[in-house]
Amino acid sequence: MTNLAENFVIRFINITKKKDGFFANFRVKGIRGGASFSASVSVDLDAANVDPTDTIEDIVEACSKIAIRELRNSEFHLEGFTAA
Repeated sequence: MTNLAENFVIRFINITKKKDGFFANFRVKGIRGGASFSASVSVDLDAANVDPTDTIEDIVEACSKIAIRELRNSEFHLEGFTAA
């Protein structure tokens, strides 16, 4: 994490209510290996073990930890391509 050019910046956007529950939404931008990434991440508040009545700081902190962990462990695949 010493080189900022190889890290992602995760920015909190908002909290939305859907029929499945409450979700914290984040926007992710970054550069890794010369490729520029941009993505959106939604984290279920139930998965983060937080309540919608908690303070916004507690919600963002708990959900951002999950977003960062899942982003680091993510693998990307190109849709529609097969190796010959």
